[in-house]
Amino acid sequence: MRLVAAVAVAAVAATPAGYLQGRQAPSGGFAEPGGSPSPQLTAWAALGLAAAGASTGSALDYLAAHEGELTAATDVELVAVAESALGRRPEALLVRIRKLQQPSGRIGPTINSTVWGILALRQARERAPRAAVRFVLSRQARTGGWGWYGGGAADSNDTAAAIQALRVAGVRGKPIRRGLAYLRQLQNRDGGFELSAGRGSDSQSTAWAIQAFVSAHKAVPRGSIAYLKRMRSRDGSFRYSTRYATTPVWVTSQVLPALARRAFPLQP
Repeated sequence: MRLVAAVAVAAVAATPAGYLQGRQAPSGGFAEPGGSPSPQLTAWAALGLAAAGASTGSALDYLAAHEGELTAATDVELVAVAESALGRRPEALLVRIRKLQQPSGRIGPTINSTVWGILALRQARERAPRAAVRFVLSRQARTGGWGWYGGGAADSNDTAAAIQALRVAGVRGKPIRRGLAYLRQLQNRDGGFELSAGRGSDSQSTAWAIQAFVSAHKAVPRGSIAYLKRMRSRDGSFRYSTRYATTPVWVTSQVLPALARRAFPLQP
């Protein structure tokens, strides 16, 4: 009986959700192997587990207790998204996000921080500021993609995040079609997506691309889910790529929403 029970426990732990849950510290925070918990990684892990319908333990308590450590706009926004997704309205963080909005519509210092500002406000069921939406639309590159900051080269991750923010803000039509077309150019024969041309497929870029197509109510690109499944390790975590196995907690956290076919912001 004990052997059967041990096998059952091992089977649970070998799932992606089980792997992440095994990386949660007593404080409620999540850490990479050999590392210390942080609010940022905890937010990603909580979002991944929530998307998969799995328990997040005391992650919400940890996030609420560490809000004062957040300094970067995107960190504030990420944790706000996670707290809202877990059922807590992060009032103090939302106030900080609103104060970051500039007359141009930009929230924080970059395009990416504006995108995440929109996602944070929408996850909290607030309206997306029209000026912020216009700002993101105005920064779409000729390629159809978006970069991290103004003047920066477009990449798949920022493009996928922008598409999700625009979609939840009610944007449809040409900007979304152009963004998805840009993403399709970054899909490789192995089914995976790459961050930018020539870098090779990786799990996180593939997951982001899947979420973009889900948010636009388009079919998930053929071969992309199969690529992610090939990246799964025996312990339940996901490799960054066929060549590298790094930051498994972060990578696994970002893969789970894609496998669950859920886009940001997470809806009940």
